[in-house]
Amino acid sequence: MDVQFGMNTQRASKLVLLGLSIGIGACPLVARADDSATRTTAFVHVNVVPMDRERVLADQTVIVEGDKIVAIGGRLPVPKHAQIIDGHKTAYLSPGLADMHTHSEAPDDLAVYLATGVTTVLHMGGAHAGFVDNIVPAVNRGVIPGPHVYTSFKVDGSTNYNGFVIKTPAEARAIVGLAKTNGYDFIKVYVGLSPEAFSALAEEGSRLAMPLVGHGAYAVRLERQLSEGQVLIAHAEEFFYTFFTPPSAEETDTPPDPSRIASAVALAKRYNTAVTADIATYATIARQIGRPDVVASFLARPESFYLSPNDRLAWQMSGYLTKTAQLAPKLAFLRMLVKAMADAGVELVAGTDAPTVPGMLPGFSLHDSLGELEASGLTRFQALSTATRAPGIFIHRTKGGDPFGAVAPGYRADLILSEHNPLATLATLRTPVGVMVKGQWRDNTALQALTDKIRQRYRRACEVP
Repeated sequence: MDVQFGMNTQRASKLVLLGLSIGIGACPLVARADDSATRTTAFVHVNVVPMDRERVLADQTVIVEGDKIVAIGGRLPVPKHAQIIDGHKTAYLSPGLADMHTHSEAPDDLAVYLATGVTTVLHMGGAHAGFVDNIVPAVNRGVIPGPHVYTSFKVDGSTNYNGFVIKTPAEARAIVGLAKTNGYDFIKVYVGLSPEAFSALAEEGSRLAMPLVGHGAYAVRLERQLSEGQVLIAHAEEFFYTFFTPPSAEETDTPPDPSRIASAVALAKRYNTAVTADIATYATIARQIGRPDVVASFLARPESFYLSPNDRLAWQMSGYLTKTAQLAPKLAFLRMLVKAMADAGVELVAGTDAPTVPGMLPGFSLHDSLGELEASGLTRFQALSTATRAPGIFIHRTKGGDPFGAVAPGYRADLILSEHNPLATLATLRTPVGVMVKGQWRDNTALQALTDKIRQRYRRACEVP
């Protein structure tokens, strides 16, 4: 079966028809700009979903100069040499998506993220130096196609989880400076850190503008971590391990009493901490524990054609296959926790752990995440906020730089053009008409060309000689 970004044949035909209807009108879908001119793009007759609040601005013109949005209005003049993208009053323009917990390093993965509408990712630790030194700067300059990449340097107190090991406060302070020198954006803390090492990391991270993100450390506990300045909790389920469960108590499959949810919400609110709403990841883990047939079903999906051969092999050897935990009750609790946090205004950000968790494909899994959040009771605006406005607010607050995550003047021009209103159907974002990252536009044909090459390479790599 011919696959186009995981679409079925009927869905692909609908997208082609939309492209024809836009292109045959008074204005073509894309009018090429003069290469000698400064890159300017005008989206005309588009319905804007700005994501500053829940609303749609009908029939707007959005002007992009370089990598920024410079103007939005109903009757703006279009610059003479602008590239024109005409929505004919039926297409919707919304912010590009952000996955705030990834482990992808390959340029092919980054291209798949872009093709699925993901324009920002946070690599959450363990990245090779070559990725941070060479690939990230090239992607962030637009030389390699992909989303804007932020990175974190992973530290731990033991060798159990492949982090960079630090034992003393002096080592902790030294590693923060080293990470900053080598171009990382955040320090990712892991579960085995001592309280003394964590405090030193927090103090030096604050001094050098290297904020702490990551897990709950067993010996430190979430409340102390947040009080000392950790700005992001890497998984919502960290509350199970270092907040709801007493120190030194054995973790079980029994969820906490729902009456305790309010205390977790209050903790996150007290310190203005972002929480990664990774329900899709936890649900996917719950499904596959002890079930090789489930992992096989993941690999049989059409979109798995875009998973690297190395990751395909790693999925089939996953440690989850030998576990026996029963996570369904805790998953139900986690849905309630995330819903309560959303309703209370906790800063929730989307994150998938792709591709290290079997079933979580780069790019595609973020759309799964949005669907799981909606299924957990979040409104579509709340769900979409986790992958747009909330990551933008979080990064701007903790690292500064150009704002993103909304369609507004002065914001980074990271945008998705879709057939339908994403606030009416989030699924429309799975098959974008086109994606813009930092002012560089690619329509569906260009995005398809990117992923076709990847699929062909992976297919050849898996062929038996």
